[in-house]
Amino acid sequence: MSMISENIDRVQNDINSACISVGRDPSEVTLIAVSKTKPVEMLKAAYDHGCRNFGENKVQELTAKMPALPDDISWHMIGHLQTNKVKYIVGKVVLIHSVDSYKLAETINDQAAKAGCIQDILLEMNLAGEESKFGSADPEINRQLIRDVSGLDYVRLCGLMTVAPYVEDPEENRVYFRQLRDMIYGDMREYFPEKPLLSMGMSGDYKVAVEEGATHVRVGSSIFGERNYNI
Repeated sequence: MSMISENIDRVQNDINSACISVGRDPSEVTLIAVSKTKPVEMLKAAYDHGCRNFGENKVQELTAKMPALPDDISWHMIGHLQTNKVKYIVGKVVLIHSVDSYKLAETINDQAAKAGCIQDILLEMNLAGEESKFGSADPEINRQLIRDVSGLDYVRLCGLMTVAPYVEDPEENRVYFRQLRDMIYGDMREYFPEKPLLSMGMSGDYKVAVEEGATHVRVGSSIFGERNYNI
């Protein structure tokens, strides 16, 4: 068995264990293999071991890989999305996780209208208030964004996403995951579907995220190894 296969099994076992520990059904959690900077061959190895959900951070990389891989893959846009790149992915990705402003949501809405489709999106919340991350930490700004985006006709607001800080102890991020869950299930509940999506948790903290209700975890280095940014 390849390293990638072993890693996928280990991550999936961790997800299953985290679900069981809090009384969740493991089928509620989607593992997204974050494949940014990784060659198509590595994605094929993950695909051959059962992965069908892949996440990319850059539009150019996503659109280059898409035709080289099987059609039954669900592609997720998880990185910062510029408005001028929206037209290249609307209707082609199953979910845009990183919608961090009304302007971006409006652009997605306009492009989806042109394409004759409804684009599923998540709103990105920067709950830790890190300057390097996108989205807001202000609860009222976030609530207003939810209200505004829910009124658009060609985007479907499916849930929320956050990128938690890099920490040595994943327990430190539990508070942010809990805040994201509370925003969906609190006074904003009416703006989300019956089963809202929570995209939270990465290689360092996905087990804690699952315990706090994550429906999608974005795992890269724990599957593919450390990233190479020099390609």
